[in-house]
Amino acid sequence: MTTTGPIVLVVEDETPMRRFLRTALTAQDYRVLEAASGREALGMATTHNPEVILLDLGLPDGDGIDLAREIREWSRVPIIVISARGREDDKVAALDAGADDYLTKPFGVNELLARLRVALRHAAHSGAADDSEVLEQGPVRIDQPRRQVTVEGRDVHLTPIEYRLLVLMARNAGRVLTHRQILKEVWGPSHADQTHYLRVFMAQLRRKIEADPACPRLVVTEPGVGYRMRED
Repeated sequence: MTTTGPIVLVVEDETPMRRFLRTALTAQDYRVLEAASGREALGMATTHNPEVILLDLGLPDGDGIDLAREIREWSRVPIIVISARGREDDKVAALDAGADDYLTKPFGVNELLARLRVALRHAAHSGAADDSEVLEQGPVRIDQPRRQVTVEGRDVHLTPIEYRLLVLMARNAGRVLTHRQILKEVWGPSHADQTHYLRVFMAQLRRKIEADPACPRLVVTEPGVGYRMRED
C-alpha cells in the first residue's frame, strides 16, 4: 500500500534514531525522507518540498540552529527541533532562529505525533489568518471583525495591547512562542529584549481570561522560553 500522507523530512545523523522515527511515522501514514547532515537536508528541502522538518541540532557538518535559520530565509515549512540539548538557552535560540517547536530527547511517540499535527494545522491556516476570522480556543472566543472577546459567553474588556497579545497566542495555539517573538510582534522590534513588559501584560491578560490566574490553563508558561496557548 502506497503511503500518501504528509511528507516529513527527518534530519538526524544517528541511524538508530532515524530508524525509530521512520517506523513511528510510516505507521501513521507519513511519508518520510531522511538526511544525515545539514547539506543533505538542504538539498532535500529544496527539491522534495517536505511539509514538516524534524531537525536534530547536533549535525556532523554544522549546528541545526544555523540550518533552521537558513531554511527560514526562503521557506515557511514547519520545523520541529528534536534534540538531546535540554537547556533553556538552546530552546530559545532554536525557536528564535525560526523553529516552530522543540522536543527534548527522549520523547514519546504520542507527543511527537501531537506536535506534528499542531505544526501541520498551523501551516494550513497561517496563510489564511486575517482580521475577519473568529478565533476560538476553549472558553475564549475572539470576534476579530467586532474586536469582541468573550470567555464562557461573558464579554471581557481588553486593552489594545492585551487584545493583540491574545490574538497572537490564539493564532499560534499549540506552539511555543518565545519572549522575543511575542515582544517583536506585539510591541515591535525595538522592544524585543524588554521582557518585563510581557510579564506585566500577560499577568493582566490572565486575570481576565483564566478561571484561576495563579494556575493558568489556557496560556501556560514554558519556563525560561516563553508561552504557549493550549490548543482546544
